[in-house]
Amino acid sequence: MGRIEHIDNPNAPRANSIVVAATAFVLDKDHRVLLIRRTDNGLWALPGGAQDFGETVASAAERETLEETGISVRVTAIVGVYSSPHHVVEYSDGEVRQQFSLCFRADPVGGTLTTSDESSEVRWVSESNLDDLDINPSMRLRIEHGFANRAPYIG
Repeated sequence: MGRIEHIDNPNAPRANSIVVAATAFVLDKDHRVLLIRRTDNGLWALPGGAQDFGETVASAAERETLEETGISVRVTAIVGVYSSPHHVVEYSDGEVRQQFSLCFRADPVGGTLTTSDESSEVRWVSESNLDDLDINPSMRLRIEHGFANRAPYIG
């Protein structure tokens, strides 16, 4: 399913759903962040996805990270809450989702880098190499907040 992200676009379609989602900001021992190249839009992103019934939003971040990267993680803190009504994601099936995502800080606890149906590439990326990658501005903000290691962002 294809997707188009609209940020501060006055011509964006109106949102018709909100889904709780979680992403994980994971650093390795060399202070590199775990990123995936998404198969639905080709952009680089933190691993993450929607919360399922019967799980906490933190466990959703842990599950999604394992599914998309092959790396097991343990959530340790929150980076921020990202819920701007000016950021909507338009899907090819007609859904237009208002962003509502919690970004968690997590530690890697095992596993091996592995791609999935949702990730065509998985890699550890140093902060100095982020500008070499095509990253959505909203995702870049989460990554910047994760590296800044400051009080949680609420927005």
